[in-house]
Amino acid sequence: MDLESDTFDLLDLQLLSALELDGRTPFSRIATVLGVSDQTVARRYRRLRAEGGLRVVAVRDAERLGQDQWILRLRCAPHSAGIIADALAKRPDTAWIGLASGGTEVVCITRPRHPGDHDELLLGKLPRTPSMLEIRAHQLLHRFYGGPTGWAAKFGALTDEQTAALRPEAPASSGPVRIVPEDEPLIAALERDGRATYPELQRATGLSESAVKRRLAALLASGAVFIDVEYHSEVLGYPLASILWITAAPAALHTVGQALATHPEIAFASATAGSSNIVVTAVARDTADLYSYLSGRLGGLEGVRHVETTPFLRRVKQLTYTGPSR
Repeated sequence: MDLESDTFDLLDLQLLSALELDGRTPFSRIATVLGVSDQTVARRYRRLRAEGGLRVVAVRDAERLGQDQWILRLRCAPHSAGIIADALAKRPDTAWIGLASGGTEVVCITRPRHPGDHDELLLGKLPRTPSMLEIRAHQLLHRFYGGPTGWAAKFGALTDEQTAALRPEAPASSGPVRIVPEDEPLIAALERDGRATYPELQRATGLSESAVKRRLAALLASGAVFIDVEYHSEVLGYPLASILWITAAPAALHTVGQALATHPEIAFASATAGSSNIVVTAVARDTADLYSYLSGRLGGLEGVRHVETTPFLRRVKQLTYTGPSR
């Protein structure tokens, strides 16, 4: 893939790629690997935050934790779709919310944190929402791409040597993949700012700095939590995002999913229950680029029987949400 931006350059893309590898890595380390000054990295980081929507935050890995995840398709009256999307975006158990189908559909991933949260949303609040016309819920079954693996890596902006130098060592996990109540203040602080310093985390938790370091290292090593990066794909020259609902032959489900994970256009891919059995997020430069992907690389995949394409009219929330003015 090629960077298609008039505002951001290769160094910005390298910085995004470095943060996807390790969102907490010091600017000094990134600067050394990229061959620039600390001040340059810090300046580029601030500009990406101000102009590119860059945020570094902790994410609970529902798949690793054995928790249910669902992708919802909510068909609404046009005048209410934005209101419903914004209301869902304020919930801590939602992510990747977009308005689609010309503004008549809301697509949303929900990650219930507690037993009963899913029923409360699907059986309680949503059906009682005015102007809600249809609710379709698809359970995510197996992640092919996404989660701790970021989309910027598909640009190949870092050399193998740079990637190796920036990738954190994977410590062996000696504990189960779980989050205990005592972890909540630490995770809450990192959900606000994944690059919070250890003194800041110490103040947020009341723990000693050494205890914070040990517990964070254990959470990351277990896979219960990972540090993720969000940004606007527009800054890289890819403003068009779509959800593709793919039906593959059951015997080809896994091979199709694995193939999709290698496609440069795919930022997220998962097997799902429901009327289709794979859902992906595809990112493109424009409609011609999307058509080329649908009729070419995707259309040529053996085992694909049907594809429904739902372009996003507007993305409301990725991992964080700051309100309609964002």
